[in-house]
Amino acid sequence: MTTKLTLTIEKSVIEKAKKYAKGTQRSLSEMVQKYLESLVEKETKTVDDLSPVVKKLAGSLRLPENFDYDKALDEYYKEKHSL
Repeated sequence: MTTKLTLTIEKSVIEKAKKYAKGTQRSLSEMVQKYLESLVEKETKTVDDLSPVVKKLAGSLRLPENFDYDKALDEYYKEKHSL
């Protein structure tokens, strides 16, 4: 069952989203629905949804409390792509 939803979004964002949706041959409603579904799906995944290999590896690496994943990833890419 579908139901209507009213959203307040910046006009420029709506225009760009409509253009993108048209270019991908989808409706804006479909895009919003798929995005919301992906958010809900991510939150409802549990350890039981992981593959056996990932389950086995989970918890095998302990990182410091102050570990900054984004900073580490940024440094990795800078090093990887430096000449």
